[in-house]
Amino acid sequence: MKTQEIKKKVQENRENIIQFMRDICAIPSMDSKIGPVGERIQAEMKKLGFDEMRFDKMGNTVGRIGDGKKVIVYDSHIDTVGVGDPSEWEWDPFVGKVENGYLYARGACDEKNSTPGMIYGLAIARDLGLLDGWTAYYFGNMEEWCDGIAPNTFVEVDPKVKPDFVVIGEPTRMQVYRGHKGRIELKITAHGQSAHAASHYLGDNAVYKMMATITQIRELDRRMRLGMGYHPVQGYPSIAVTDVVARTASLNAVPDQFTIYLDRRITSNEPRDEVIAQIKGLIPDYLQAEIHVEELFYDTPSYTGFVFPVSKFYPPWLLDDAHPLTQAGQSTIEALWNEKRMLGTWDFSTNGTYWAGKAGIPSIGFGPGDEKTAHMRNENVFLDDVVRATEFYGLLPKMIAEKKP
Repeated sequence: MKTQEIKKKVQENRENIIQFMRDICAIPSMDSKIGPVGERIQAEMKKLGFDEMRFDKMGNTVGRIGDGKKVIVYDSHIDTVGVGDPSEWEWDPFVGKVENGYLYARGACDEKNSTPGMIYGLAIARDLGLLDGWTAYYFGNMEEWCDGIAPNTFVEVDPKVKPDFVVIGEPTRMQVYRGHKGRIELKITAHGQSAHAASHYLGDNAVYKMMATITQIRELDRRMRLGMGYHPVQGYPSIAVTDVVARTASLNAVPDQFTIYLDRRITSNEPRDEVIAQIKGLIPDYLQAEIHVEELFYDTPSYTGFVFPVSKFYPPWLLDDAHPLTQAGQSTIEALWNEKRMLGTWDFSTNGTYWAGKAGIPSIGFGPGDEKTAHMRNENVFLDDVVRATEFYGLLPKMIAEKKP
């Protein structure tokens, strides 16, 4: 076992890993505009001797080491949410600050946290002969606005590779995660008839028409919290109204159209068709012809102009705790740090919705940071964990090979 050699190599690169982390956090990559941060990442891969580094058609960053028969992908999304009003931050959200060993910066936790460890971990694994027989990819992608669209293009468009295993670098508090709930984004539109507000009774107010449905949505969520659709690992499903849009001729007119948008979190106990039928069933019978439910699609061009329309249905997924990949992750933790850690699942959604949920590729998650700080102004990551995660990423391929999956 080469755990001590891995640890030694990681410690020799500690300052490089931390500086790399700070460098990529300092480069804004909001609204999926990941070109500049991708260039910085490719420069680091070139320095470390990756066999290939490039942008794919969508604009994601792809790096490769080796050309073996077994394929593993390390997935880390390198875009971030925005910062809101910069004046509300106590420090520059990109320069960040280090306090008590924690880096506070936009993207520090979600999800630039795993990129340095993945890239250095793969390079160290190669140098120690731990990637023999592997083709290993680092995949730095855009994810914040549409989970799974980037890996969908990886498999089906460019570079057209179907991995045998995937490791997702979203924050897991340095534990192995093996799944999460899915979700579907829907819109419900009520149609009415416009009229002057002074004689509103001549119209048909679309807002009023939606009121009963909104009440039923709130009641459905309450019932879910009482156990409806509960999954013993993934937890409770949920439903929430997340946006509304009224179409009206003026502030003195009755709206002739009213749309609400829904985020419906789904457990593995809930088939997709049943979820949609359940929501349609919330509409009163006498309004079924006047209120319509639609699935949303994502077709926004990436910053390169690439368009890849996909349904905004994101399946739930859960890798069995006895699966060789899950066990390899657990064995890696035990070999490196001589301790057992509980398996976990995310509360939020990740690219696993495609890798495991749609493509059926065995996937686990491992990354520094706590997801509960994601998208917040105090988003942070413990820098010692950024470094230690490198050890995990470096050793994991060997542990997978030993499980002979």
